Amino acid sequence: MTAVGRGGALLLSLATAGALTLASRTARAADPDPWFGPDKALHFGFSVGLAAGGYGVSTLVLDKPWQRAVAGAGFSLTLGAAKELYDLSGHGDPSWRDFTWDVVGTAVGVGIALLVDAAVSSSNPRPVLRGSQMAIAF
Repeated sequence: MTAVGRGGALLLSLATAGALTLASRTARAADPDPWFGPDKALHFGFSVGLAAGGYGVSTLVLDKPWQRAVAGAGFSLTLGAAKELYDLSGHGDPSWRDFTWDVVGTAVGVGIALLVDAAVSSSNPRPVLRGSQMAIAF
């Protein structure tokens, strides 16, 4: 092999090694608690249901929508926090990301319940008692 052939082969080898070195990255472990993992959808969905359900049940005893919203949110967030504390006690994997999805789901559930309540209330006015007569308030 000539000197130019050896130099070219050496240059090609060095360029290939350099390209492979620059192209390879340090392998990182996968995030054990991704923001958009399948368990996050469960936290979100259950919180939506718990908040809306808590709001709905509270209509039996509470008159004002803001009181119902507080009851629904309190119910959902209490159960979400209890689940994370249960996980923290060694029965699972506690996660602030899970609880964040609980909070987001609670807000969506209460929002949906308020919208449904407003739609139902505006189409079906409540009777108002005036003396011994019953009138419909519009």
